[in-house]
Amino acid sequence: MTGCLFCRIAAGEIPAKVVKRQEGLLAFQDINPQAPTHLLVIPVQHLSSLNEANDPALLGAMLTFARDLAREVGIADRGYRVVANTNAHGGQTVFHIHLHVLGGRAMQWPPG
Repeated sequence: MTGCLFCRIAAGEIPAKVVKRQEGLLAFQDINPQAPTHLLVIPVQHLSSLNEANDPALLGAMLTFARDLAREVGIADRGYRVVANTNAHGGQTVFHIHLHVLGGRAMQWPPG
């Protein structure tokens, strides 16, 4: 999708601190981190939100990728949070489906 920030990052048009790229998925550091480790996981192909996702295999791949990423960056054992904000009231500000992987500190509840 032309103009989508995350599509442009995936295409290499906008620089990002890429942590991992694998099988149609990309992970990079959030520019406004909310935890010591705050990574974003996106599919390279555009989908605007979780509401638009119709492929269970893609959603499973995103979660598996997030889990593996947490292990690789060293936050899995102590714990981490995976968040999918959906649409405006859910806190989504970039309309390209993505997961936030947060760790490196104790998380609080409720989150919002």
